[in-house]
Amino acid sequence: MFALSLIEHDLPMPPHLLSRPLPDAIKTELERLFLDKVIADLGLCLSVYDIRSIEGGSIPAGEGCSTYKVSFRLLMFKPFKGEVLVGRISGYDDKGLQAFHSAGYFPLHIFMPIKFLKETTKHHVSLDFFNDICIPGHLMQYGTVRGPDGRWMLKTEDGDELYLDLDDEIRFLVSSTKYPPIPIEQTEDDPPFSPMQIVGSIKGDGLGLLAWWADDEEEGEEVAEQWHGVASLERSFSLVF
Repeated sequence: MFALSLIEHDLPMPPHLLSRPLPDAIKTELERLFLDKVIADLGLCLSVYDIRSIEGGSIPAGEGCSTYKVSFRLLMFKPFKGEVLVGRISGYDDKGLQAFHSAGYFPLHIFMPIKFLKETTKHHVSLDFFNDICIPGHLMQYGTVRGPDGRWMLKTEDGDELYLDLDDEIRFLVSSTKYPPIPIEQTEDDPPFSPMQIVGSIKGDGLGLLAWWADDEEEGEEVAEQWHGVASLERSFSLVF
């Protein structure tokens, strides 16, 4: 989910920062340039992890500030294909779900400006700090259909109707991550541009609402504890004899 990316950048240093220690000034400027930004094929920048080297400091002809060649590492949010994440459903329409994802130990809504998703194209899932996640209808569990009220639901073999409601926790598999090009023109009716889009899937065992699998997971934990107890007992006997 997270990766460190090594980057080299020719960084012009604003004069008002030069009164500070150089490493601190450079980190401040790097955070201004990269924090909360998406870099194509690298992901969403969460923080400036460290600065590896600083060179230069010359003032190019015609410029009013010094330029440094900086080597640094960024902490990036970049889920890989096949990774399993947990988020919450934030919207839906006739084509699928929308959701958001939470990393668990990050504060809410600080890494990317939140786009309040509209019911336009997909069912959305959110990660609290990242909202541009969609789960199209063809990547849902077999038997998932839209109910009469517009909500998606899973019809089981027993005839139960399990609805996928807003704010429900959902486990999904990353199907793909896209970095669409910046549009040259946008009309008022176009949805907000998203520089990074995650397509998820809940087609498979263990995927979908956490509530669907809660009983199976609790049963699995009980079995694991029983086997752990048996193994501990066997080790005790082996030590005695």
